[in-house]
Formats: sequence, structure tokens, C-alpha cells
Amino acid sequence: MQPPIAPLTPPSSRSADERKLSRLFRALDGQSRQTLLDFAEFLAARSGDIETTTETPTELTSQDLGIPKPSILEQSVREPRPAQESVIAAIKRLRRTYPMLDASSLLNHTSSLMAAHVLKGRAAKAVIDDLEALFAAHFDKYRGNLQ
Repeated sequence: MQPPIAPLTPPSSRSADERKLSRLFRALDGQSRQTLLDFAEFLAARSGDIETTTETPTELTSQDLGIPKPSILEQSVREPRPAQESVIAAIKRLRRTYPMLDASSLLNHTSSLMAAHVLKGRAAKAVIDDLEALFAAHFDKYRGNLQ
């Protein structure tokens, strides 16, 4: 069993929700803790409240770059899928692969897939497969709009 984690702030200054989350976190095993941290990072990054450790590329359009359509933005730069990849890492990889896609148009479906993995226990491999298909479909739509 893991030793308890000392609170970062005095209990009196933390809200009831923070105390509950801390208590639940301490009750989890190592893998479950990592899953909870991954999901919390995903939610925080989605809401824009904190910066994540990996910077999301700036979205550029052909107009921003002064490039006539069709442009180099039609091309995605594929990164190989690692053998062991978390759902969060896959989302970050896909955002790097498709920086031209509007993140807000992907947010709802991406969030649903992430929740299916974290909250419902859906296998990471299946969720990543769906994420890759989702990003590819949005990319195909994007390329169609450029032509």
C-alpha cells in the first residue's frame, strides 16, 4: 500500500470537494491514480484553465500564411502510433498530426470517447482507434472545404 500523500494546503483552506477528491485519490492504486490524473489534465486543458505539459500547436489557416488554396495545410504529418499509448497521449499526438483542425469541432466527440475510457472502462486501444478515425474524418472534411 502506498504511503498517504500529505496535503499541499492546510485542510481549512481547501473546499469540501478538494478534500473529497484528495481522499478518493489516496484510496486508489497506482494505475487508477494515473488514470485520474490523465483525465484531470484532459479536463483542465479542455477548459483552458491550466497549461498542459505538452504545448498544443497553434492552428493556422492558409489565409494566415498567405498561401493560396490548396496549400501545404492539406497535408497531415503522421506520427507513428506507439505500441503502448495512453488516450491522453493519443489525443496530443493527433492534435500534432492535424494542427489545422478546429479543436472546438472535435471537442464534444473527443470528450465522449475520453469519458468512455476513463469512466466506463473502455479499452484504450479501441478508444484510440475511434479517435484516429474521428480526426481522419474531420481532416477529410477540412480538405474538401479547401478545394
